[in-house]
Amino acid sequence: MNISEIERAKPYLPLVQQQAENQKTGLPQGGSFADTLKEFISDTNSLQKQSDVLDEKFIKGEPVDIHNVMIAAEKAKTSFQLLMEIRNKFIDMYKEVSKMIS
Repeated sequence: MNISEIERAKPYLPLVQQQAENQKTGLPQGGSFADTLKEFISDTNSLQKQSDVLDEKFIKGEPVDIHNVMIAAEKAKTSFQLLMEIRNKFIDMYKEVSKMIS
């Protein structure tokens, strides 16, 4: 078994198990959901900026591989779509909670 396979499986453990393992190994505790969301928004923004830079280089005729331009654009697009789906789920959740309160 490869070390990367073990590390890849770790985020899917239940939160209580992760916290217990982090206490045993001395690893820092995970951040809040808001911190995770802020980090995801920041990552999405940086992917958009990277894609824009590669687009500009390609348009100007600078030496850049077209497949790198397309990959960067797809990464940015996919990340943005996921962010929009998360937003839509939050709006749906807010509406449901509002209905329950009314």
